[in-house]
Amino acid sequence: MAEVKREVFGRMPPEEGGGEVEKFVLQSDSVRVEILSLGCIIAALETRGRDGRFADIVLGFDTLEGYMSKHPFFGAVVGRVANRIAKGRFVVDGKEYQLFLNNGPNSLHGGARGFDKVLWSPQVVPNGVCFFRLSPNGEEGYPGELKVWVTYTLNGSELAINYRAQSSKTTPVNLTNHAYFNLAGQGSPDIYDHEISIAADSYLPVDDTKIPTGEVAAVQGTGFDLRQPVELGKHLRKFHLDGFDHNFCLLPGRARRLVARARHPPTGRTMEVHSTQPGLQFYTGNNLDGSLKGKGAATYPKHSAFCLETQHWPDAVNQPHFPSTLLLPGEEYDHTTWFCFSTA
Repeated sequence: MAEVKREVFGRMPPEEGGGEVEKFVLQSDSVRVEILSLGCIIAALETRGRDGRFADIVLGFDTLEGYMSKHPFFGAVVGRVANRIAKGRFVVDGKEYQLFLNNGPNSLHGGARGFDKVLWSPQVVPNGVCFFRLSPNGEEGYPGELKVWVTYTLNGSELAINYRAQSSKTTPVNLTNHAYFNLAGQGSPDIYDHEISIAADSYLPVDDTKIPTGEVAAVQGTGFDLRQPVELGKHLRKFHLDGFDHNFCLLPGRARRLVARARHPPTGRTMEVHSTQPGLQFYTGNNLDGSLKGKGAATYPKHSAFCLETQHWPDAVNQPHFPSTLLLPGEEYDHTTWFCFSTA
């Protein structure tokens, strides 16, 4: 059983409606999580190391002001469509839709004001909290009124995030959480001493704007073969990689399965990711540049955190041979991701 507490975190500025932002604290014997009603943001996540001490392993800010300023989606739920849509355009039922372009020539993570930047309606549930939001028809250019529920539950050392959605019109939907992890503790300078493995036989090569080329490429014999654990810093040097920002194609099927594992040998902290999703975006914080002041006045330089974003494949709405992101009226989008913490 997890204890659930709620408290006021701050208030939105008047130009954003002035609504109250709440913080929900979920706590078990081994994990403590703080989640905001703004963007369903995971603001803190504390787990034990081998020495028994807790450390906060996600990047973020101490105050609401940090989250109201420009930042790279720290801890947030992103949508209506996570990741990139080429040229911000897609066609549904013969009609073309144009989205806001917020990532070079493409639309990223829902557009100018995606799900990460809005207040959600919270309700405490056993062992957790459920957030609800009604995304109006036409919001950020997307068709259909979309009802969305995001539920966080903590059971022992396992944090589950369930995403559900229903739409009044056919629309693309792709939801994920964009937490940035450093198992040494947030504010640690890099992730080079982390061991990473991803259970994927293939990945999606991308063009210079990070849109998949359409090829589904085998990882065998490449720097993208992470099926066995690799030490990240050595691996990046060996394959002359600047970092990862790529979708890994997971085994097909809707059952829960282990998709990734991260381990920090010096502290023993280990995180397993299980999911029902078809893809995993592995991102190594390549665009972090140390300019943001985070929790405890920490700075976050390049490669100081990683993301394991379970989701559908990028630009799937424009690539018919990718698993479909289209949600039809009467259907329900329903996916769950589990983060399991231990020491080893």
